[in-house]
Amino acid sequence: MKLLSVSADAKTIKGEKRGYLTGILYLLPSKLLCPGCSAGCRKVCLVSAGRGKMKCVNKARARKTHMFLKQFNMFKKFLIQDIKALIVRAEHKGLTPCVRLNGTSDIDIEETFGDILEAFSDVQFYDYTKVWKRTVVHKNYHLTFSRSEKTPLRLIKLFILHGYNVAVVFDKVPETWEGMPVVAGDESDLRFLDPEGVIVGLTAKGKAKKDTTGFVVRVP
Repeated sequence: MKLLSVSADAKTIKGEKRGYLTGILYLLPSKLLCPGCSAGCRKVCLVSAGRGKMKCVNKARARKTHMFLKQFNMFKKFLIQDIKALIVRAEHKGLTPCVRLNGTSDIDIEETFGDILEAFSDVQFYDYTKVWKRTVVHKNYHLTFSRSEKTPLRLIKLFILHGYNVAVVFDKVPETWEGMPVVAGDESDLRFLDPEGVIVGLTAKGKAKKDTTGFVVRVP
C-alpha cells in the first residue's frame, strides 16, 4: 500500500520551485489521532479541502488509518518503503526530499516514529500541531504550533517570544497580527524554511471559509 502522497496539492507543488519534493501522509482525523483538536478545528478540518472532498480519497485514507491503528508494524514497513522511494524520486528530479507525516492528523511523531526519524536523519521532517506541550528532540524534525479558537493569545505571544512559530488561519493574511510579524504560509508548505518567532498566516480553505467559531481570524 502506498502511504505518502507526493506533490499532491498546490502548496507542495510550489515547494518544488524552491527545490524540495514533499511526501505527505494523510489519515482520517479523529479525537484519538488529533488529541489537541477543538470544536472549531473539527468543523473546519482540512480533510474537507481539495481532494479530500472525493469519496475515493476518503476511502484510501480510511484504509491507511485502519492499518496504522490495527497493523502498525506493517504500516511502518510500507512507510519506510515510501520514504526510500521519495528519496530516489527526489534525486532523479534534482530535488531535496522532505516528509510531513501529519497531513490531516496530529500524532506525536517523535514518540511514534522516532526510529524512522533516526533512520532517515538526512531527510527533513515537519508538521503542525495543536498539542502545545509537545517538544522537539530530533534535529531533522520541525514543528509549527497551530492556533485554534481556544488558544489564549498570551500563550501564542509567549511561544513567539521564545522563537517558536504559530500558524493562524485568517480570512485574509495581514502583515502583522496583535503586534507579531506574519509570514505568508500559503506560498509553500515548507515550514522549516520560515524565520523563527513568526505567525504563519494561512488563508481559510474548504469549510473554514464559512467558519463562525472563531477558528478563523477575521481581518478588518
